[in-house]
Amino acid sequence: MKVLKYLLIKEYKQMFRGYLIPILFVLVPFALTNLVPRIATQEVSNLDIAVIDNDHSSVSKRLTEKISASGFFNLRSLCGNYMEAYDLLQRGDVDFIVTIENGFERILYREGAAKMMLSVNSVNGMKGGLGNNYLTQIVMQYAKELNEETRNSMVSPMNICPQFLFNSQLNYKPYMIPALMSLGLILLMGFLPALNMVSEKEKGTIEQINVTPVGRVEFILSKLIPYWIVGLFIVGFSMLLAWKIHQVVPAGSIALVFLFAFVYILTVSALGIIVANYSDTLRQTAMLMFFFIIVFALTSGLVSPVSSMPDWAQEVTRLNPVRYIITSLREIFLKGSTFTQLLPQFIPLCIYSAVTMTWAVISYRKKQ
Repeated sequence: MKVLKYLLIKEYKQMFRGYLIPILFVLVPFALTNLVPRIATQEVSNLDIAVIDNDHSSVSKRLTEKISASGFFNLRSLCGNYMEAYDLLQRGDVDFIVTIENGFERILYREGAAKMMLSVNSVNGMKGGLGNNYLTQIVMQYAKELNEETRNSMVSPMNICPQFLFNSQLNYKPYMIPALMSLGLILLMGFLPALNMVSEKEKGTIEQINVTPVGRVEFILSKLIPYWIVGLFIVGFSMLLAWKIHQVVPAGSIALVFLFAFVYILTVSALGIIVANYSDTLRQTAMLMFFFIIVFALTSGLVSPVSSMPDWAQEVTRLNPVRYIITSLREIFLKGSTFTQLLPQFIPLCIYSAVTMTWAVISYRKKQ
């Protein structure tokens, strides 16, 4: 243990010798927690719309005003016919066309229902689908208002009152931030130990360690322990930023967040050492780490939910440790899940940690 102590002192001095790495420990969590949720928003707004009002009644005019005032749509043009509006859609000036037919108000009051047409630019499927949902909600809300005003049966008597559990405001940030924390940990706690190890190979300083009686376990631990401590700091700093900037706090135990994050840090830091043990240059290490990070990110549920993937892809994601940490942190942040409820995520993380730590020690050879 005395040897490990001096090796740790060496690693800390090497880590904080320059200013770049300490800045990264602060800058990366700040960027992922503050900037990315603002840029990679899951909300769609500022949708350009054209309205063709062939009825020119008070009901159709109120509907147009409600669409324009909703905050989701920008009324770009009031067109006289469909071809005029379609030309705007083709040029990309508008994304939606609402057509209100002649006699809309008369049919609505006489029959209790009237038709209108919505044309959607679906080049961007997500944008088109969400915009269609927004517009449908606006129209249904307007129909309800008219029903209350006239006491007529223009809408269904069934009133659906949704109850949104765990995220009543439908805020995407509590869902996004835990995943970004996991991504930041693999970027820093996976990349930096690997680059540190290989840089010593390229400089030749690792050969000086290899001729000493320092054991493999002590040497690997000296490379990992500093990053374990920094990783826990990053987790706490990220939660502090999420609280101060977005008012996002875990609904469950903060200690549970640190526990799951620590096991995850063990896994990704050991993975970085494994990659470094099989690499000879920084270029090889960087390419391999980028490969793992891209695959892990795409199959973790960060980009799209695991449940929406094909069956074979869902089975493949079981090999991805990032899937388990993202699921765990999201359930702690949103649902306040307990340790017992998260055992299906914790056990695979522990298995991955044990396997990667053992592999990192075994794959390191003092004699090349």
